[in-house]
Amino acid sequence: MDITPTLIAYLHLCHRKMWLHAKHLRMESSSDLVAEGRLIGETTYPQRAGKWQEIDLGIGKIDYFDAKTNTVHEVKKSNKKEQSHIAQVKYYLYLLEKIGVENPRAVIEYPKLRIVENVEWDSATDTIEVEQWLHTAEKILQGTCPPKLSKSKCKKCSYFDFCWSGEETAEL
Repeated sequence: MDITPTLIAYLHLCHRKMWLHAKHLRMESSSDLVAEGRLIGETTYPQRAGKWQEIDLGIGKIDYFDAKTNTVHEVKKSNKKEQSHIAQVKYYLYLLEKIGVENPRAVIEYPKLRIVENVEWDSATDTIEVEQWLHTAEKILQGTCPPKLSKSKCKKCSYFDFCWSGEETAEL
């Protein structure tokens, strides 16, 4: 099974979400929060489509890549899940390096918060880290569906209704 950048992001959020997504059980299309994030990504920087290129890596697409500086530009709605964003972007950098892009780097932009975060790539240490993530993801995906997290961590997840249907509402 190919491990996509989205799965690496989900690995850092919830193993169950990653497993369900990998098994093609997708709930994002019914989530207003996901739709808002997509809208922000598509409308915040309209000039980029002409300035930078999209790169299809086979297992994922980088929407905005500046080939002059070898920089990935990733737009996110909120920095609440920052570690998953960094992991996803580092996986992009790992994949770019594998196809011969020298000194790749990345920028994560949070336009609603007016925050820009630089993500540096240290080939020696980050390659090992990403390969550990890949190994962990493969192990999880070979097993049965992981348990759900506590409800307090799940409330805004697109899989919330799926995971928690039939549970008592008093626990919310």
